[in-house]
Amino acid sequence: MELLFALVIGALTTSGVYLLLRARTFPVIMGLTLLSYGVNLFLFASGRLATGQQPVIGTAESYSDPLPQALVLTAIVIGFAMTAFLVVLSLRNLADNENDHVDGRRESATPPSKLEQEVSDK
Repeated sequence: MELLFALVIGALTTSGVYLLLRARTFPVIMGLTLLSYGVNLFLFASGRLATGQQPVIGTAESYSDPLPQALVLTAIVIGFAMTAFLVVLSLRNLADNENDHVDGRRESATPPSKLEQEVSDK
């Protein structure tokens, strides 16, 4: 079970970082979301993976730590709010700049002709 958790955390983190390095807004948002899911799983796994154990000290011989569960619940709420804010921000960027490039640069589908280059150089 620990190996599966480690592989899933690694895959989410790797794909999240890869998508963060893209130059479009939607992949950046998806990368942040995947990265936050990986961090949430890491926090959840830090509280020991145990089933059927009591979260209160003294009620059983071994207990599970409730703090990572509370941290993950808080992180889920913050992550949802951050994702909603980024979606609105990217839609505003798309409306203002008429493209979704992160740096705001316009990318043309065809290279400029020699005449256009001469006019732009003057």
